[in-house]
Amino acid sequence: MGSHEASSWLRVWAAATSAVLALASCARHEPAMTNERALAEGWRIRAAAEVTGDGALLSTPGFDASSWLATSVPATPMAALVASGAYLDLYLGTNLDRVPAEQFAGPWWYRTEFSLGEREASGASRLVFEGINYRANIWLNGAQLASADEIVGAFRVHELDLAGRVQPGANALAVEVLPPQPGDFTIGFVDWNPRPPDRNMGLWRPVVLRLTGPVSVDDVFVRSDVDLDTLASAELRVEMLVANHGGEAATAAVKGEIEGASFEREFALAPREKKTVSFTAKEFPQLKLASPRLWWPHTLGEPELYSLRVTATVGGRVSDTSEVTFGVREVGTFFNPEGHRGFTINGKPVLIRGGGWVDDLLLADTPAKLEAQIAYVKQMGLNTIRLEGFWGSSHTLYDIADREGVLIMPGWSCQWEWEDYLGKPVDERFGGVLTPEDQALVAASLDDQVRYLRNHPSIFTWVLASDLLPHPDLERSYGAKLAAGDGTRPPLASCGWVTSEVSGPSGVKMNGPYDWVPPRYWYEDRERGGAYGFNTETGPGPQPPPLESVKKMIPPEHLWPIDEVWNYHCGRNEFNQMNRYIEALDRRYGPSASVEEFLRKAQVASYEAIRPMFEAFAVNRPLTTGVIQWMLNSAWPEMYWQLYDHSLMPNGAFYGTRAACQPLSLAYNYHDHTVHLVNDTLARREAVATVRALDLQGREFEKTTREVAIDGGSSSMLLSLADLEPPTPVWFLDLRLADREGREVARNFYWLSTTEDELDWEGSLWFVTPTKSFADFTALNQLPEVALEVEAGVERPAPDLEIWVRLTNPTDAVAFFIELRFVNARDESYLPVLWDDNYLTLLPGEERLVRARLPHAGALDGAAVTVAGWNVPGTAAALSAGTATPSRQGSS
Repeated sequence: MGSHEASSWLRVWAAATSAVLALASCARHEPAMTNERALAEGWRIRAAAEVTGDGALLSTPGFDASSWLATSVPATPMAALVASGAYLDLYLGTNLDRVPAEQFAGPWWYRTEFSLGEREASGASRLVFEGINYRANIWLNGAQLASADEIVGAFRVHELDLAGRVQPGANALAVEVLPPQPGDFTIGFVDWNPRPPDRNMGLWRPVVLRLTGPVSVDDVFVRSDVDLDTLASAELRVEMLVANHGGEAATAAVKGEIEGASFEREFALAPREKKTVSFTAKEFPQLKLASPRLWWPHTLGEPELYSLRVTATVGGRVSDTSEVTFGVREVGTFFNPEGHRGFTINGKPVLIRGGGWVDDLLLADTPAKLEAQIAYVKQMGLNTIRLEGFWGSSHTLYDIADREGVLIMPGWSCQWEWEDYLGKPVDERFGGVLTPEDQALVAASLDDQVRYLRNHPSIFTWVLASDLLPHPDLERSYGAKLAAGDGTRPPLASCGWVTSEVSGPSGVKMNGPYDWVPPRYWYEDRERGGAYGFNTETGPGPQPPPLESVKKMIPPEHLWPIDEVWNYHCGRNEFNQMNRYIEALDRRYGPSASVEEFLRKAQVASYEAIRPMFEAFAVNRPLTTGVIQWMLNSAWPEMYWQLYDHSLMPNGAFYGTRAACQPLSLAYNYHDHTVHLVNDTLARREAVATVRALDLQGREFEKTTREVAIDGGSSSMLLSLADLEPPTPVWFLDLRLADREGREVARNFYWLSTTEDELDWEGSLWFVTPTKSFADFTALNQLPEVALEVEAGVERPAPDLEIWVRLTNPTDAVAFFIELRFVNARDESYLPVLWDDNYLTLLPGEERLVRARLPHAGALDGAAVTVAGWNVPGTAAALSAGTATPSRQGSS
């Protein structure tokens, strides 16, 4: 061979060798398949009664379902129909009752197709249904994967192995969903609102395709153990399920990474073997964190989060990856000397102040609406939401709460404890989960929910029952599953004041009220729902929204007077009308002559009723440990139990709550007429307190100013006003805190009557204590009309719009209870909106600067700020450009 030939041969050999090495390198470092694919789009649904063909035919790739209803998943049939435009104005009047329920009496088919590549089809594949209500037959590519005898339970998570069932190219999935029947442990709204026509049947949570190599890592869970003495260190324990899906033994290298720190170990797995493995700080010192960034509820600190990435490698090739977000925090529980349970985060007591959450009636909440509602929770100063029987239609709600520092207490509903709701006989102590079969189903459901959600630091307890107790056998089963699946949160056996033979006293109460009570109730009561212990659901009843929202649910011919259509938009049973609320409103503020007057007074009454509830539980610390307003939100447009309505319109109770839940504040005790300083932060605070009493004309007749100091998480009595003699039948109390430089820190404004409410304690019912005689605020109707000077402008442009409004009262009269709205050219409110104050009062000569944030506001269409109050005629101000200068008086 000549030199030229040798050189050419060498070049060819080198190129070939390089290609082989490159292929080998690609094989060893080939990226992992997409290991999780949400099957969210491209679904078609139809009532089974309208479908010809069985599951084998419907799950054949290429089957023509073009005439079926198009939808995404998750979606119930009713949600899909509404989204398609089949039912317009569903919530106006009694339209909901006109939806034919018989179309949902039988099964509905859900169908979709998905495509796989050669490698994906040859790997390990599983199909995960995160929530099906209630039973299902599942078919794939012409073969049945599972039957309705196996796929049972609204709160089960079902995972199906697709080995040998999938193919390269098109794959067809058909799911026949059977609706819940009486006696099933399904989703329910109890007496809060009407039942949805389809009973929330369907695929109500995501459907996910898991595609991996031979070894997968699932159920990754991070436990944290914080040094509670110093908060200067924390140890992590990482657990996961490692599974070999292949028919041959495999050795997997499992590696975890947390912010640059990594830990790794090899595991030998027999064919089809699954094992739970763990990595501890004792074995891997990198899992001991120095100066950890702790997760706190937003009222106490920053909700810091970490990320963990776990990779399983087999034969040098990535087989699976899993990523989780977690928080480093430790939850504890305690009992105060009076036997009331409280909770701690990172060793610090937390006064739980929250609201009862409910999902949308059709389970159709969007991520944007969830974001807005958690923003509202924070804006009101609340730190908790309680989910009774509603666990969220995905991880989204929990992800937002984790990021924003809002605590969540999820758990089962009283829907399963009362025969009228469950649909079968119940035990008066333990509800309806009684037979071994039912207990096995519900215990497995809890286990699935815990494993699905356990990495979310926002969850601080698991609620095992609502009004009653779990059957002892069921509670023991719960305990075993919680010990194995979590162990980082103290469970709560019941939300009622009961004692379990398994776990002892619950230490919390659920004694109401659920209907209107006067402000003094919360301070005066020591036997029912008043401010002692942890009241897990309570509140002052109806909270009608402003007129703009009422017009969206009540047809014009029924707007006034209040009639049966209004009642339809109330609760159910004892709460199917507002008679007790209306009586109090009329007796205290005077009868209303129009819907406008009624709803204006309703905002005043709702503000006045909710504020002392939250304040009393803060004032009475440490006797108190928590309170949950029943409720935070509404599943549909209604008049009851809401701090903002279904359209995200805040009401008077929203701003009364915000006034009550300021981090540092002054509060008035309606029972003994004292003023208290309240500190809901962890730090000691100092301020200058000013207490002013004014008559109906706004003339000051008493004033006290003093320097104050208070430890974190406490309350102290500042002064008594018991001997005060107001000169007018209605008078005002103006409470303000400022720092030493005179900058305002907090304010609270009360309207008070010299005629006090008197409660009928002997006539108390389970849901309300009646009022014998009422306070008299009718003198407010004598306030002279006040024309305010109003300016408004843009502080920061869209998309995160911020506006400012300057209000000036140039008169010598009080401008009482002023409502601010930010509206478009059609007089429709921009929602959601985060006013830093609303329904406010201006004293004679006072000026206020108020701001509002409108996340993702979009384009402004003839935007203006409207202003109207009790004695303030409506006016509007167009927006000007430029940042506002501080107010000369009373800047907020």
